[in-house]
This record gives sequence, C-alpha cells and structure tokens, in this order.
Amino acid sequence: MKHLEPDSEELRLRQENQELRRQLNALGQHGHGSDMPQTLWKPSPLTILAIVLILTIVVAFAFLAGYLPFEKRRNVIAAEAQQQEAALPRVNVIEVGKASSESEMEVPGNIQAITEAPILARADGYIGRRLVDIGDRVQSGQLLAQIDAPELDDQAVQIRANRDQAKAALEQSKASYEQGKTDAELARVTAERYTRLAAQGIISKQDNDQYQAQHQSKQAALLALERGIAVQQANFAAAEANLARAQKVAAYRQVKAPFAGVITLRNVDAGALVTTGSTLMFRIAQTDVLRIYVNVPQTLAGSVRVGQAARIRVSNVSGKEFSGKVVRTANSLDPTNRTLLTEVQVPNSAGLLIPGQYATVNLISPRANAPLVIPSDAMIVRGEGTSVAVVRDDHTVHLQRVLVGRDYGDRLEVISGLQIGDHIIPNPGDVLIEGAKVEVSQKNPAPAQAK
Repeated sequence: MKHLEPDSEELRLRQENQELRRQLNALGQHGHGSDMPQTLWKPSPLTILAIVLILTIVVAFAFLAGYLPFEKRRNVIAAEAQQQEAALPRVNVIEVGKASSESEMEVPGNIQAITEAPILARADGYIGRRLVDIGDRVQSGQLLAQIDAPELDDQAVQIRANRDQAKAALEQSKASYEQGKTDAELARVTAERYTRLAAQGIISKQDNDQYQAQHQSKQAALLALERGIAVQQANFAAAEANLARAQKVAAYRQVKAPFAGVITLRNVDAGALVTTGSTLMFRIAQTDVLRIYVNVPQTLAGSVRVGQAARIRVSNVSGKEFSGKVVRTANSLDPTNRTLLTEVQVPNSAGLLIPGQYATVNLISPRANAPLVIPSDAMIVRGEGTSVAVVRDDHTVHLQRVLVGRDYGDRLEVISGLQIGDHIIPNPGDVLIEGAKVEVSQKNPAPAQAK
C-alpha cells in the first residue's frame, strides 16, 4: 500500500488539473459580460506545500553549491594568513668584510703638456721660409723658419766699422802713452842732473826750478795719457758689445726650436711681416711626459703624498689605464674651494694622450688599518642616528649604531660599531625593530673590497 500512495497522489493531482481546465473553458464560453459568477482557482494546501518544498530545495541547492565552497575558501585563506603571521620573516644577510689595503680616490683633472712655450719673433723682417707646420715633431735647435732682414746686415757693418774705429783710437792712445812715458823719463833724468848741479853751485836755482817743473808736467801728461787709454778701452768694449748684440739679433733671423716637442700652433706663413717681441709665430709643446692638475678635496688631502701612484683613465681611450705618480702638491688649500692642487705626471711615449683632454685620476695609497665596508643600502638613517641591522646567532635583530667614513656611492666605510664576521641585512627597510626574530634564508659573502 505504501508503494501505491505516490500513484494515487499523482492521479488526484491530474484530476484537479482537469477540473481547473474545465472551469477555465467554461469561463471563456460565457464571456466577460456574463452574469454568471467567476470561479477562481484555489490551490489545495498540499499544492502549496509542494511549491514551498520545491523552492526550499532550490534554495538549499543554491546554498550548498555557492556558499559552502566560498566559506571553505575563506577558511583556507584565513588559515594561511594566520600561518604567515605566526611564521618568522625570512631575510638575506651578508658578512661584513674589510676594505682593500690600498686606498683609492677618484678626482677629475685636465691633461697638459709637461713643457709648453710660445715662440715669438726676435727680429723685425719678413718670413723668407717656413719649414714646419702644426703636428710636426721637432728636435731641440731645429730650424723652424727664416726671417729676411737686410737692414740688420747693414747695421752690423756699421757697428763693425765703429768697433774698428774705436780700436784704432785705442791703439793711438797707447802710442801716445808710450811717447809720453819716454818724455817723462827724460824730464826725470834732467831734473835729477840739474838738482846735483844746483847743489854744487854750477847753475842758478832758477834754472833748477824750471827743470823740476818740467818734470812734474811730463808726469801729469803721462797720467792723462794713461786715463785716455782707459777711455778708449771702454769705447772699444762698447763697440764690441754692440757688434755682438747685432750678431745675436742677426742670428735670431733663424727661428729654432727651444726643445724637442710638437708644434701645436702656427700663426705665420712665407712673406708675413713679423715684429720683435709681438708676433707669435709658433707654439711648441713637449708631450713625451704629460702633467695632470687635480684638485683634491679637503677631506682627502691628508692622504696625498709625493711619489704616490696614480691610475689615469680617459673616456676616448676605452679599456686602457695609464700609470702615473704624484710629483708635487701646493702644500696649501685653496681658500675659495678648500682643495689641494696636486700635479700628477704620466709617461706618454706612445702618444695616446694629448694635451687638453679630460681625465679621471685615481690616487692610490697603501693603508695599514683598512676599515670595514658595507653596502650603502644596508644603512638605516633615523632620528637617533645611523645604524645597521645586525642578525645575531640567535636570529635576533639588533640595530647597531655605526660611525660612517668615506662614501663610495654603492659602498660605505664603517669606522666603528661593527666587527669582521658580523652579519647584517642588506635591505632592512623600516619594518625591522630591535629584538625582532627573523629566519635567515641566505648568507652572502662580504661585498667587493672598496679601495
């Protein structure tokens, strides 16, 4: 009987459905204007219960199909969040190491020739020949140009004639002196003879006095002739000096190189008029050895020493470094920019460097106590000062105060606060606090040594 109950219920529902259709047909046949009362469909309580049951099943299925997976997923996310909160933060650490035993500081500088000089005209005239041009290498004493100046030859002839005239006058003065010397000697002998005769009373005193005066006159004339010789000697020496000067000026018509080097400037050509001391003809530079002047900041000036090694790099000579050394310093800071002027010399036998280039100079000096070095991004700067995050053996973070030395950009020197072998966090950020527990995921060796 229990198996027949569903069929009976289905049959009953069909009968009610047929009854409803019949009523609807009847209403349609009577029309809207019919006076017959309309019969409304009233579902049975069982029908309402079935509809409610179906809706409940649909809602329950929707709940089971949507809400439960969402709730499960939310519980999983919450569990993972709790696990992450409970887990220790994972960090990478690096080992603190020492800087290089050589200190290196990089400063810019300008390359200059070790010796450079302008060559000006020393004689008035016209350029007869020009034998060199810019870029030519010349030796010391090599002829660079020839100046034509015929008037210098005429002047030299006149000065030579004046010299010969002064020489003749000197010779004449010497001859007159010899004659005066003979006359003075004769006057002396005569005066002595008359002195003896006057003493014997043979001649009068008047005659004796006359010969004595004549002797004194000859002596005075001899002294005058001697001084005349000195004057003529001075005139002859002046004439000789004028002739020598004229010869030197004439020699300046041949323009020669004062030292071995390269012609870097040429301002004249054949036929050009040049004036003594004002016409710049050439400029010559010695480039076998070059000098570089650098300005070392005050903070680094104490580490610069004469003889200190240096490495030079030039941008247009890529991949090559040149060796040089410090040859002198100003031993005084420039008060305007607080820098020490330092001269570095570098050999240039290959000619790869040229004056006027911009260069980067690395000054190298040994140091006995090399400081510690850390990456610059490991530094924590806060209101209380600078510090680094040190990870201890128990995986506890300690914010260690440090004193920073030189700054190399990507690296920093640490003067105090750390020891060799300490492990620090390279990028601590602002979330790490004193005493926080961390999990070390990777230990890296010390960074590249700073110089």
